[in-house]
Amino acid sequence: MEASYLKLLKTGELARRAREAVTRLSPCELCPRRCRVDRLADARGFCRVGRKAQVASFNPHFGEEEVLVGDGGSGTIFFAGCNLGCVFCQNWDISHDSRPEWEVTAEGLAAVMLELQAMGTANINFVTPSHVVPQILEALLLAARQGLRLPLVYNSGGYDAPGTIDLLDGIVDVYMPDVKMADPDAAATYLSARDYPERAREAVRRMHAQVGDLVVDQDGLARRGLLVRHLVMPAGLAGTAEWMRFLAREVSPDTYVNIMDQYRPCGEAGRHPAIARAVTREEYRQAMELAREAGIRRFDQRGKPYFLRLLDHLGLIDADAVPEDRKRR
Repeated sequence: MEASYLKLLKTGELARRAREAVTRLSPCELCPRRCRVDRLADARGFCRVGRKAQVASFNPHFGEEEVLVGDGGSGTIFFAGCNLGCVFCQNWDISHDSRPEWEVTAEGLAAVMLELQAMGTANINFVTPSHVVPQILEALLLAARQGLRLPLVYNSGGYDAPGTIDLLDGIVDVYMPDVKMADPDAAATYLSARDYPERAREAVRRMHAQVGDLVVDQDGLARRGLLVRHLVMPAGLAGTAEWMRFLAREVSPDTYVNIMDQYRPCGEAGRHPAIARAVTREEYRQAMELAREAGIRRFDQRGKPYFLRLLDHLGLIDADAVPEDRKRR
C-alpha cells in the first residue's frame, strides 16, 4: 500500500497544502488555543515554538505499539514544545522547554525523515506534532521529492483543531491521538485545557472519518487508520468509562485501542495529591474491563516476538539466536 502523501505529491496538492499551512502561522490558530501570534515573525504562543520546528531527538523506537514497530522500529521524531500543559508529562524536559539548538529548517527536518527511512524504520512517527503541522508539511514535500516513501503516523495529544486535521487529509496514514481527561474540571487542572474533552472528541471523529479503522498488513504492520491511546490515571481521573463509550458508540467498536498502564508521577504531578502515585494493577484491570463492557474489541497486545525484538534492540539478547519455535511460544 503506497503512502497517502505520494498521490498528492504527483498532483501538486501536497505543495499547495504546505503553502496554505505556512500562511496559517500568522496569526496562528493551528490548535484550539488560537493564540493568534505571528509565528512567521518568530513570535511564541502557548507552545513556545516560533517559525521553525524544534526537534529534541529522533530514532528508531522499539517501545511503540507492536503494529508500528516491525523489525526496524518506528521512526520517531520528538518535537519540542506542546499545545497542552500536562502537569504529569513524561517528556517534561522537552514539552515545557524551547531551545535554539533544537530548531530545524525544512531541509533539516526532511533530512531527518530520510535518515530514519535509511535506518530501516517502518514509518515516520511525528510525536507531539499539533503545533508544527506547517513545518512538517513543508519538510515532507522536500523529503517526498527526494524519495521518502514510508507511511506517516500523527502521534498527538488529541488537542487538535478541525482545520488543521483537514490540512492532513490524504497525507497522514495513521492517526494516533491520546484521549486523556473526559471531565472538563480535570482537564483544566491537569492539562491546562478545560475544553480538552470536547476538542479531543471532535478531533478523533474527524481523524476516523479520514482514515477509518486501523488496517494491518500481512506483516502485522499498521498501514492506515486510527489507533487511540488512553493512559490510565489514578482513581479513575482519566475518565476511562466515558472515553471507551464514546469510541465504541460514536467512532467505531473496531477502534484499535492501547490502554496504557505506565503512568507514574512525572513533571509537577507530585504537587497534586490525587495523581502523586502510580496506577495499581487493579485500576488497570478495571480500565480494561470498562473498555470491554463499552464494546471495544480491538486492543494493542504485545506478543513474545515484540519483546524479543525490544530486548535485541537494547542489546540484552541476540534475537537471531533464539529458535523459531521458542519465538512463537
